[in-house]
Amino acid sequence: MNLAQELSAGITQIGLQATPEQQTKLLDYLALLHKWNKVFNLTAIRKPEQMVSHHILDSLAVLPHLWPQRWLDVGCGAGLPGLVLAVMRPEWSFTLLDSNSKKTGFVQQAAIELGLQNVVVRCERVEQWQTTEKFDGIVSRAFAEASDFVTLTRHLLADGGRWAAMKGVPEHELTRLPEGVVVEKVVMLQIPKLDAARSLVVLGVKK
Repeated sequence: MNLAQELSAGITQIGLQATPEQQTKLLDYLALLHKWNKVFNLTAIRKPEQMVSHHILDSLAVLPHLWPQRWLDVGCGAGLPGLVLAVMRPEWSFTLLDSNSKKTGFVQQAAIELGLQNVVVRCERVEQWQTTEKFDGIVSRAFAEASDFVTLTRHLLADGGRWAAMKGVPEHELTRLPEGVVVEKVVMLQIPKLDAARSLVVLGVKK
């Protein structure tokens, strides 16, 4: 199976639908990541076929459990999951934030080359960053423990907004959440060709 077939089969297994244009953009992103990775060391995964499962499908697996409209991806690294989600949901807006200028430089270039009009990139430390437009959802993939994640980003969450933390086995972390933050749900995820525990933890503010 080539990369395009791997991606298409994986998207179907996750239960998503992607247009041919979206699949092409995801493959273009993969090619950019592979190319830039040789120079900038953006990810420890070197092989494009591994990037399909470990990066693209891993990011896509959370999409059925997310909600509209304004999203912040904290500690976005090489653009995961933010750029992948932005390809699939052009009607939503995504701000991708990381304090590493090497990584945000790549993300900015990738967003331009992929023609993503719904992406804004910020090179900032999240605890210091301020914006008047708060977010309906804040997602992180490999940013921090759940308690630190919600504490550092709480000032950026809109009224009624929720956090989406991509985790492995999260149980021990969820016992240390700050006061007023509640676990809405924990979704166990199955990622094609990824032999590791994956979950999505949705957190909200106690009403």
